[in-house]
Amino acid sequence: MSENAFTTPLIGRDEDLARLGEVLERARRGEAGAVLVAGDAGVGKTRLLDEVAGRASAAGMAVLTGHCVDLGDVGLPYLPFTEILGLLAGDERCAEVLAAHPGVDRLLGAGTDASADAGGRLRLFEGMAGLLADLSDRVPLLLILEDLHWADQSSRDLLRFLLSRGILQRPAGGAPAHRLAVLASYRADDLHRRHPLRPLLAELVRLPAVERLELRPLGDADVTRLVRALQDRPLPEDTVRGIVERAEGNAFYAEELLAATDTGAGGVPSGLADVLLIRIEQLSETAQRVLRTAAVAGRRVEHDLLREAVGLPEDELESALREAIGRQLLVPGTGDTYAFRHALAREAVYADLLPGERARLHGAFARLLSECGHGAESAAERAHHYRESHDLAEALAASLEAADHAQRVGAPAEELRHLETALDLWEAVDTADRPVGDGLDRVPLTLRASAAARHAGESHRALSLTRSALAHIGQDADSDLAARVRYTLAGNLLDVDSLTAAFAYSSEALALIPAEPPTRTWVWAAATHVLAARQVGENGTALRVARQALHVAEELGVRDAQADLLVSLAILESGGRSTPEGLERLRAARELARRSGNAPVEMRALFNLAIGCFEAGDLQGCLPWVTEGLERARRAGLLSSPYPLEMRYLHLLVLYTLGHWDACLRAAATDAAVLPAAGGYASGPALYVSLARGDLSAAERARTLLEGPFDWMGTLVAGIALTEAAVLRGDPEEAVRRTRETADALGDGSGSRPDVTVRLAALALGAVADAAAEARPAGDAPGRWKDTADELVELARGVAGHGEEGLPQGPEGVAWLARAEAEWTRAVSGPDAAAWEKAVAAFSYGDVYERVRCQVRLVEALLAAERRAEAADQAREARATAEHLGAAPLLQRLDALIRRGRLGDAPADGERTSPLTAREQDVLRLLALGRSNRQIGEELFISGKTASVHVSNILAKLGATSRTEAVAIAYREGLIAPEPTASG
Repeated sequence: MSENAFTTPLIGRDEDLARLGEVLERARRGEAGAVLVAGDAGVGKTRLLDEVAGRASAAGMAVLTGHCVDLGDVGLPYLPFTEILGLLAGDERCAEVLAAHPGVDRLLGAGTDASADAGGRLRLFEGMAGLLADLSDRVPLLLILEDLHWADQSSRDLLRFLLSRGILQRPAGGAPAHRLAVLASYRADDLHRRHPLRPLLAELVRLPAVERLELRPLGDADVTRLVRALQDRPLPEDTVRGIVERAEGNAFYAEELLAATDTGAGGVPSGLADVLLIRIEQLSETAQRVLRTAAVAGRRVEHDLLREAVGLPEDELESALREAIGRQLLVPGTGDTYAFRHALAREAVYADLLPGERARLHGAFARLLSECGHGAESAAERAHHYRESHDLAEALAASLEAADHAQRVGAPAEELRHLETALDLWEAVDTADRPVGDGLDRVPLTLRASAAARHAGESHRALSLTRSALAHIGQDADSDLAARVRYTLAGNLLDVDSLTAAFAYSSEALALIPAEPPTRTWVWAAATHVLAARQVGENGTALRVARQALHVAEELGVRDAQADLLVSLAILESGGRSTPEGLERLRAARELARRSGNAPVEMRALFNLAIGCFEAGDLQGCLPWVTEGLERARRAGLLSSPYPLEMRYLHLLVLYTLGHWDACLRAAATDAAVLPAAGGYASGPALYVSLARGDLSAAERARTLLEGPFDWMGTLVAGIALTEAAVLRGDPEEAVRRTRETADALGDGSGSRPDVTVRLAALALGAVADAAAEARPAGDAPGRWKDTADELVELARGVAGHGEEGLPQGPEGVAWLARAEAEWTRAVSGPDAAAWEKAVAAFSYGDVYERVRCQVRLVEALLAAERRAEAADQAREARATAEHLGAAPLLQRLDALIRRGRLGDAPADGERTSPLTAREQDVLRLLALGRSNRQIGEELFISGKTASVHVSNILAKLGATSRTEAVAIAYREGLIAPEPTASG
């Protein structure tokens, strides 16, 4: 499936080749892995991968190679994977495996018009993963992806899925592991600060099975060896030295500079482009013409397409191709194609074209692609060629066709890009030449682009586009369209938590259309206004408009609007959505939405059913609604839209709350493979698990949620995680500061606070109570902490008293308030068994971790009251739960408490299992020797920053507040032995 096309010797890459060889060997043994190969243009990435591919093939591995292509600012969804599937489809040996995964057919052009399969993005991803896994079961497989810096977003998303979930993990149930290696290359010098590949690379290199290999420039000695190996005759020393100096470690530079020495050009050209063009000018006029034409096609071009574009007889074309291949400017590829020897060669040729020549050739390729029956699959290429040929009308039509194709294959980001291209072209195309049809006008197209952005998880881009639609609404615009733009803008403002502005625009939308006669647009404007009014606390207005609009929707038979309004009324009436009446109304709304076929409204109903069950304390009842909601989102291709993102968070939150922590982490890893950048908060409960298990590096991941534009859910998750981290570090000042900042940021500006404030206050009170308890033996009780404790408990009481919707809090809020009260009592007067018994009982609705945390406090209080038998019972139960959860810091604290209280259930010192990882044990040993973080890093070959994270984890797990205390605890608990003295 791959063929070595290079004769250039591979010099100076022994270590890199050995490292990749080890990856292949592990893959053949069943240990799947991936390597991201980085390097500057021309440094030798392709040559190295070609060598590896040749060796893999010789060792019996199947090799599949896919290339990304530079198409400017247009995307060709899944291009490298389409190329790989094309190779498989042409191999009869793979027919059975392909047939077993029909979901990937859309990338081969089959079934792309089937509306029933629209938006099956995750199904496509899973199909591709299953296909590669099945292939690797038959034969060890090497998958090579070249030039990721040109990858479209859908290809990046699919790669994220494959590496983080699909093919590198060991299968469950003892099944054989995948015999698979993935090598992916990209130009490091192309990755500017905002390049879309950068965040993906940062994410992938954190995966255990993914590593990064950076190809450095060759040393002067290696370049000298390369130059001499390439030339079969002796070269003057000054010529070699000049090439080495000019090449600056770049193998491709060296090869091209060496080739230019034969041209008689009078010295070495000063730039690579000059070198390439001098070489090309030595070809026949016909061969140069073929190269110029191929450069316009892209890195790779089909033979038949090239023949038609260049307009040469077959024999003349073959002669010119043979000449270009002989000079190593082109190389033959699979499927009767030709590719430039290096992308830089193609770029140099393309840049040297005259403007008119370039436009003419682009036009020729556009027309040929239109005539050859490639259909929708080539629309993106045609749009690119038409635009570069200045045929803007055809570019507009092709961009719209490409957008339709991207929508069908579940690529909302590419749909958005093509729609934005169409909008850029719209005014440049004469009215008479624009496509006609429903929705084919500037404002409707802008609204469609806004929807695509929202589906792709780009809420702020959706907002910007809707603002643009509003700006293009004229004074004489149709009031129906003007209202639609405004209520769409209001909905997008709600997505980014701009609540006051959302209410203003929804009010404008409602005012633009009279309630009589009743219309569908008025109903939807009203439904949006209800949402906005509720968010700004105008519940009376929301309730009045919702009831009126529901009557109109029933009269008109607009089922999806009825469903949406029923959801709003379930929240506003009958004590809220968590009551039996509220849940029944939500079930009715879900059924209406399902029958109407409106997926977003159905997902809103399902989300509220799920959150209603959660708020009622019915955690098990919540999960089926979440599962149904996410499945509906998958079928509709809306997994990145707001309600599915919140359902992902809720799903993980339920798993976390029920104590299914390993399942929570697995689900978070699965979700992360397909989440948009704006959906990072959805993995929040996995951060809570990591912190509870003593991994303080989760705090750094939480901080990233605060980067960029304000996001309400991201701020909530970061607030919880960072407050928890401060508590684990024993930093009450930071815990209190985080609580205040988060509560203020999440408030609506009127002084009210969200329900989560009760939880934050309780967490911060825990750290304050710890500090007060530590100070109490020294006679400082409660000292400086009383005012802070009073402030926090009053904050918790105030929020719990009114709630976000003016409704009593459910079991979760009641439990957090009970804990806040117990922590306040502990801070100001000492542990109170009755208060902690109340907190334990309150969390018994289903929150496993918080219940056991309260049990540990209860054990302290019972010991203080000399109720030892009860303390022993509680400690025994709490220890079993903490051990099951893997909550190392809590288990450490509990074991110390059991030993101090002589309750008898903690392991003896000699039997004790260390809560520290092997690496943390190494760090602890050096910590005991007084090493600094920098010195620890140097001895363990890690960075000082990584050493600092390990030290923080050790302090948290040992319940220590300083390095000295951590070492003392470690000696006392037998985690480390004293170093032998010189005399010993």
